[in-house]
Amino acid sequence: MAFLDRARRAQDQFDGRLRTVGHGKYGRILRMARRPTSEEYVKVLGVTWLGAILIGLVGFALYIFFTQAGPWIWANWLQGL
Repeated sequence: MAFLDRARRAQDQFDGRLRTVGHGKYGRILRMARRPTSEEYVKVLGVTWLGAILIGLVGFALYIFFTQAGPWIWANWLQGL
């Protein structure tokens, strides 16, 4: 079998898979999907940033607690137990 025949068969298989993308399990979702408006995008971006900042602040608070207050608590309160 020549190289061009194998390449043509591989291309046909790939094209066949692409034709069924809109008809499978996710076809309805892909057909209903639309591009968000700029207002929707800005709202989603704001909520995402708020979540990232909140997670960062909680992580930073835990870091400060375990590096600064944690050893002090261990040395003063829990050492006598």
